[in-house]
Amino acid sequence: MPVLPASPPESRRDWVLRHLRERIASGDLAAGDRLVERDLSAAYGISRGPVREAIMVLEQEGLVVSHPYRGAVVVDISQEEIAEILVPVRTVIEKVAFRSAARAQDPALLDALDRTVAAMERAADPLDARRLADLDLEFHEAVIAAASHTQSLQIWRLIQPRVRAYFVRDAPHHEDPHAVVEQLGELLAALRSAAPDRAARAVEEHIAVYLQP
Repeated sequence: MPVLPASPPESRRDWVLRHLRERIASGDLAAGDRLVERDLSAAYGISRGPVREAIMVLEQEGLVVSHPYRGAVVVDISQEEIAEILVPVRTVIEKVAFRSAARAQDPALLDALDRTVAAMERAADPLDARRLADLDLEFHEAVIAAASHTQSLQIWRLIQPRVRAYFVRDAPHHEDPHAVVEQLGELLAALRSAAPDRAARAVEEHIAVYLQP
């Protein structure tokens, strides 16, 4: 387990938070594992305060849950949750955002998305699952942010950590990681078409892939 560097580029809480998120996403911390403040603070070489704060954020993000007398426990990301909560919420938010982006045809947004797709291609070979997941999320968040619907962006950022966790979890199981990149390329083509309904259908079909067990 890494120890906090002498001069981290972020706060102690954020550093711990980032590492715990990665461990949960990668499966190093599995569903049912306990996050014990004392043990984590000793392992990371820091006081318990930043660890406690990081665990509180993880609980807000839905990655852990606290139980009386047991403390914080990593929660599972079940296929049922993906199908009945994450996918429907994403679909509602993103169909609106993709329609808006297709109508707007903002050159800055489209160019940024093109660069993201190019970076994903590099992350797919050799496969860097975490980088691929981060770029995938970056693509979707850019479109959502461009729609300027504040509440939609807030909801997206609330569920984003769990979305990222299942992205990272599933990425190594893709027969061809380049297929993920191709899907994002198709979404970009739908946005460039200036056809709002086509863009909405494309993102709905893209998200529905995660309904497959």
